[in-house]
Amino acid sequence: MTTDPTADPTATPTRRDPYDGFPGRIGRTFAESEPSWPPRTAPGEKAPNIVVVLVDDMGYSDIGPFGSEIATPTLDTLADEGVRLTNYHTMPLCSPARAALLTGLNPHRVGYSMVANSDPGFPGYGMEIADDIPTLAELLHDTGYATYAVGKWHLVRDSASNAADDRDNWPLNKGFDQYYGVLEGLTSLFHPHQLVRDNSPLDIDEFADDYYYTDDITDQAISMVKSLRAHDPDKPFFLYLAHNAVHGPLQAKAEDIARHKGRYDEGWDVLREKRFAAQLAAGLLPAGTELPDRNSEAGLDVPAWGSLTEEQQKLYARYMEVYAALVDNIDQNLARLTDTLEALGELDNTIIVFTSDNGGTGEGGAEGTRSYFSRFVHHPALPATGPPTSTATRNSSAARAAWSTTPAAGAWPPTPPSGSTRGTRTPAGSASRSSCPGPGAPAKGCSPPGCARSTSTSPTSPHPPEAGRAGAPRRAARGHPPGTGRHQLHPRTRRPRPRLHPPRAVLRDDGKPQLLPGRPQARHPAPPRHPYDDSEWALYDIRTDPTEIHDLAAEHPGLVKELSEAWEAAAWRNGVFPLPDGSGALARRNPAEQRLTRPLTLLPGTPELERYRSSRLVSLRSFEITVVIDGTGEGVLVSHGDQGGGYSLYVEEGRLHLAYNEYGVLHETDAGPLAPGEHVVALTATAEKGLRWSFTVSVDGEVRATPPSVHQLIGMAPFQGISVGIDRKSPVSWPLFERHRSFRYGGVLRSVTYTPGEPGPDSPEAVAAALKQAAAAFE
Repeated sequence: MTTDPTADPTATPTRRDPYDGFPGRIGRTFAESEPSWPPRTAPGEKAPNIVVVLVDDMGYSDIGPFGSEIATPTLDTLADEGVRLTNYHTMPLCSPARAALLTGLNPHRVGYSMVANSDPGFPGYGMEIADDIPTLAELLHDTGYATYAVGKWHLVRDSASNAADDRDNWPLNKGFDQYYGVLEGLTSLFHPHQLVRDNSPLDIDEFADDYYYTDDITDQAISMVKSLRAHDPDKPFFLYLAHNAVHGPLQAKAEDIARHKGRYDEGWDVLREKRFAAQLAAGLLPAGTELPDRNSEAGLDVPAWGSLTEEQQKLYARYMEVYAALVDNIDQNLARLTDTLEALGELDNTIIVFTSDNGGTGEGGAEGTRSYFSRFVHHPALPATGPPTSTATRNSSAARAAWSTTPAAGAWPPTPPSGSTRGTRTPAGSASRSSCPGPGAPAKGCSPPGCARSTSTSPTSPHPPEAGRAGAPRRAARGHPPGTGRHQLHPRTRRPRPRLHPPRAVLRDDGKPQLLPGRPQARHPAPPRHPYDDSEWALYDIRTDPTEIHDLAAEHPGLVKELSEAWEAAAWRNGVFPLPDGSGALARRNPAEQRLTRPLTLLPGTPELERYRSSRLVSLRSFEITVVIDGTGEGVLVSHGDQGGGYSLYVEEGRLHLAYNEYGVLHETDAGPLAPGEHVVALTATAEKGLRWSFTVSVDGEVRATPPSVHQLIGMAPFQGISVGIDRKSPVSWPLFERHRSFRYGGVLRSVTYTPGEPGPDSPEAVAAALKQAAAAFE
């Protein structure tokens, strides 16, 4: 840098010299100066676009390239032109899987031992990505990529998902330029409970009758890509498209369901055999792999299809049709995205990775339910099923009015590997039509298009298969000499309990040992009478026995001990401890959250209160709602919840009503006329033994109605937050919605005040157990 020699560098001692580091020359005029511009950050020439499509809770065999009968032509094409990863390991829960995928680290190190719906106060459960842990989006952004995320995030703690949070763990603070989707782990596909654009929750009253969330997020992704290309013809992009489907509630469009009518009438026994045969024929499983028996564990046993009644068969076949429609729709939307890339001339320079976060779940129980949130909690005091299933399965209007989920056996027929309930494998594949270089690096060797690759990999592998394209050296493939194999160790089942994944697992490749540390599974901890010790482990050679039928632990006690010690060491290195022990620690919350149980006054025009913030006012306790009216009118005074459970006070034809949606069963109470003028309306909820509420509705101090007691809404219900003067998006009362839509109040509201009361009479142990079950059942 050259500057005027007469300039006094001490003139501004508290500020940096504005010319410091400038490589040009500065004179008194432009004519005497030489300009210089900072270099533009950009990856190497023709750096590829990267698209990661992450499906939620999809089973290993649920798409065409992995043996499914569900038509997925777009994925079939990508698999034919790319690579199928048959041994891709993921985490057994969605937040940990996403943390691993986006950081490349063991999720415990990142702070995600569990889904981001707990805060027990330990490092592995912090539910925050630390500032010194870069995400894939941050790394690509720093090299000059545009970075976009749409869909499910679920990497921000539920208590930090509201508009008052500092947003440190929201997508835009983790490397993404733009975001559109849902921060939490699930939502309604017809009426998303809280959409967020970039850093702002959207205040939406109603969705169009034909709205569908999977279509919407795809529209947003396509719009982002089109906008980028309109503004910059060269800049590569990273698109993280994280579907909420096929996570429950399972909600599909009528036209998609119709395409699968009758497909599953022959039942799951025939289906699993066909899928297994297709996997063997495609080389996805080694020759000689055995098909396991249907699940037979107590509480998880799957009956033979022929043993079901005709009505049960019709119901379960319908469930499978709905699930297939969800997968079908994902493929349709992927086609819209790839067609856009083709039209822009970008498809041949785009790496597309498609996978699922953790495989299928059993949230709906053995027989499925329309009462999603009551079954979700798995608490014995709550109803297990909702209203009859027949109406919701026959027309789209009724389906939009329900929160349904299917049984694990119906939606995800137990086809190995994921069908054996121990598996944490998911389908994965990548495709690119050209051998394009990675970001800032020359191309590496690629496997032939269409092949199935069995190299063991995971989001936390040192060099996953895509690493070659990104410029990192790929680990050489290993052979398996006679007498050796890949051994996997995980705990045995010791008692009947809902089990989808092992509490712990460790994998080793003989020849050159590699340890992929497992994780404690909070949903299924060993009970206190069974300590964590070597007697829990089962041992499988998953090279020759990928369906994990033959337990070798008794034959190789030394190897069991060796691997269990290796797991212990890896667990300490990765922040896995403390292990869950049945103490209810997952129900523990930061004591600072106690401030959320103070009385709260909401004024008209307040945007919808976020779900978790709303729940702190009513969950597992008595409470009172006071509505001050300055002028009577028609409409909703206050609402909290949706079709999965909730309550609302409204005025219709001059009469006050209480609507209570008890996990899908609607109770309507007429509280009498509301005369013109000013009033104070109060709704008092008294928590009773057995997780029940008794309600009293009063007007100006006069008791108007005392309806029979109802089940409390706990766990994730009510799922939609509190609204003042309107019932937004998914309504508490569907009949009222059909008559008046969101039914904004036409009178004059002064305020709505929530006054939380004392916790309910249930013992602290019962409360902790209820919350623990809610958190553990989240996936």
